[in-house]
Amino acid sequence: MIRVLVVDDQTIVRAGFAALLAAQPDITVVGEAGDGLAAVELARRHTPDVVVMDIRMPGMDGIEAARRILGRPGAEGVRVLVLTTFDVDEYVFEALAVGASGFLLKDATADELVSAVRVVARGDALLSPQVTGRLVREFTRQRRHRPRPPAELETLTARENEVLVLIAAGLSNAEIAARLVVSEHTVKTHVARVFTKLGLRDRAQAVVLAYESGLVVPGGDPDPR
Repeated sequence: MIRVLVVDDQTIVRAGFAALLAAQPDITVVGEAGDGLAAVELARRHTPDVVVMDIRMPGMDGIEAARRILGRPGAEGVRVLVLTTFDVDEYVFEALAVGASGFLLKDATADELVSAVRVVARGDALLSPQVTGRLVREFTRQRRHRPRPPAELETLTARENEVLVLIAAGLSNAEIAARLVVSEHTVKTHVARVFTKLGLRDRAQAVVLAYESGLVVPGGDPDPR
């Protein structure tokens, strides 16, 4: 069962999301919160697999709540799925920077919400190639002074580096396997090693690191070969 915490300051919206998710055979809703502070406390108490998190809330917003939830010891398995209106919500970039695993438009369909929860619960990022390109352009524009690339990047093998670049381009494991002409199992092994060496929780963090460090340039060719 996927344990989900639903966080939204609008009671009707929160109740609707919770009811929809609770109706799924593989999902259980462990709590509902109307603000960031309550979300942090409920996450500490219930340790959900996925937190469906609104960004704009009174008091503590979703970004700070996500930062506290994901930064707590023992929260390595928790994933945050951000609810946003992408075209106007610049906060989505900050949410990814603090460790959110992806985002979903608040006008998404019921099927899209359920699918999104399942995607992030299994450790994938909810970032399509099209959205990734658009997002990272803005992400890097906001950060003119890039930090120095982490020394851990030098520990990657040539193939692991290729895999990281393709993850940053938004490719799935199956697509990476096809691109590199290897098995999907081999790709999964490389991805796991990349995450371990770089201290990453999921693909969303890999995307952020690749662009912030300059390993991948917005608008560049995502094919590492």
